[in-house]
Amino acid sequence: MAMSKAHLAKLEAALVRRHGELLEEVRDALEKSENQQYVELIDHAPADIGDQSIGDTLADLSLALIDRHIHEIREIEAARERMKAGKFGTCDDCGEQISVERLLAYPTAQRCVVCQQQHERTYAHEGMPTL
Repeated sequence: MAMSKAHLAKLEAALVRRHGELLEEVRDALEKSENQQYVELIDHAPADIGDQSIGDTLADLSLALIDRHIHEIREIEAARERMKAGKFGTCDDCGEQISVERLLAYPTAQRCVVCQQQHERTYAHEGMPTL
């Protein structure tokens, strides 16, 4: 199914909306990441090693969430750049059209389903520590 202008407009609107949501969530998380959970936890002095550990874990989780949001923001910005360049919806690997259904489900997709499956099989363990 070829991508219509209506589908493209719908996808662009979804990307713009999600981009705004993510920016707001990152801003909020950064404002709160002044280790507020940690401060509240250790305000009840004396803090023991367990309280400090929990505080550190909460701060790490907050930073991991921020990192994940920033990664998604970059994917959205790349998808919008592909739209501007007229390359949106074209598989990076094989050059075929990515199905509209896939793009509606995952607007930042860079590969068709077949190439994505191959990519995941090839790079599934990349970055994973080994013994």
